[in-house]
Amino acid sequence: MSISNQLKQRNGEMCELCNTQNANNAYTVSPKSDEQIENQVALCDTCFKAIDDTDASFHWRCLEGSIWNPEPSVQALSYRIMQHFKNEEWVSSVLNNVDLDENVVEWAMSAFQVADVHKDAFGNILENGDNVVLTQALNVKGTSFTASKGVVVKRIKLVHDNPEHIEGKINDQVIVILCKFVKKL
Repeated sequence: MSISNQLKQRNGEMCELCNTQNANNAYTVSPKSDEQIENQVALCDTCFKAIDDTDASFHWRCLEGSIWNPEPSVQALSYRIMQHFKNEEWVSSVLNNVDLDENVVEWAMSAFQVADVHKDAFGNILENGDNVVLTQALNVKGTSFTASKGVVVKRIKLVHDNPEHIEGKINDQVIVILCKFVKKL
């Protein structure tokens, strides 16, 4: 991504990670959007190319300095890259000595989080709005009815904090259903 003059000027036109070469690239630290300079880091061509290089450990020694940068985006990217080399002594030492804001650490670690995946009884991935069929009769707690095997539940909703649960409407009542008791249609 091309770099804005404002981002370039933030570190005197130098790379915000290695601080040795001119910054030519704007790197947005995911999952933030690239519309705001606060979510970007100015990188030189060398650092930009090394971002995904897991063999570039020696190059990333520069992060010993950039992790202390006052910009949260620079801190988050430095911390994130260091996680790839956390078993190396120099990285472990830096991470033990730096005290980053909890939000910066969460931002950095968001790249390693795996989204909860809801799967039916047969391993099919479920998504919001899918239609499913019950694979067995279910006693619905808090009601006086049993949901029969073979009942179709339309337009399910995923329970985001629990990949084993979905919500669906049966007999005009929204109920929570275990994913292991449904089959995606």
